[in-house]
Amino acid sequence: MSGYEGTIFRSLTAIQQLTSSVEHNIKATEPPKETPRRPDLSTFFSTLSQVDTSGSNAPRNANSIPDPGQVSAAYRTLAHAFQMMQGGRPEEPNTDLPQTSNDSPLLSFLVQSLLSDAEDPPRKVEGVSDEYLGGLERIPKSKLKPDDSCPICSNAFLEDSHPLVVRLPCKGEHVFDLDCIAPWLKLNPTCPMDRQRLVKSEEEKAKERERLKKEAEEEEGEYDDMYA
Repeated sequence: MSGYEGTIFRSLTAIQQLTSSVEHNIKATEPPKETPRRPDLSTFFSTLSQVDTSGSNAPRNANSIPDPGQVSAAYRTLAHAFQMMQGGRPEEPNTDLPQTSNDSPLLSFLVQSLLSDAEDPPRKVEGVSDEYLGGLERIPKSKLKPDDSCPICSNAFLEDSHPLVVRLPCKGEHVFDLDCIAPWLKLNPTCPMDRQRLVKSEEEKAKERERLKKEAEEEEGEYDDMYA
């Protein structure tokens, strides 16, 4: 059989197989659907967008204050998402997520902390900026071990075909799934493992600006004295 005839034969065979599948109502094989590792956070990020004033999201009016109700809603929606990781809430069953119970003490702490902040929300959200998240150290898949898992969702990193794992610049250099730690950091700029603050507070920034301003004035005074 020539190369040309072989090509025709393979094409006819493929057509016959497709026709047979249609006649017998046989569906084409589809790749298995990967089980979601965590709840849908679209509602949280939609709510967050109304109150996020970090980095490039800073409002033009520096004195503008987010609505307290929206700030509270941001904390509450993330708390509910983390509750789903714990096994789901009866009033909002999530059939897409694996029906397992996550009794992680860390996850319980995050839920309680978020619900507490929802009840008495801060005047403004002091989470990290998108630019900060983009600069976190990424851990390549080749450096991950089979038993390495995220402290928040408790899933092994390598269960994900394309894991996106980051290391925080805290003393413990703790490692998380970016999808798990990013929402927390957008509301709380602290490592949930050792509570270390990762970015300066507004008060600390103000003191730093004042210190730099004072140093600049002193240097200018010394310069003037030299050439007086």
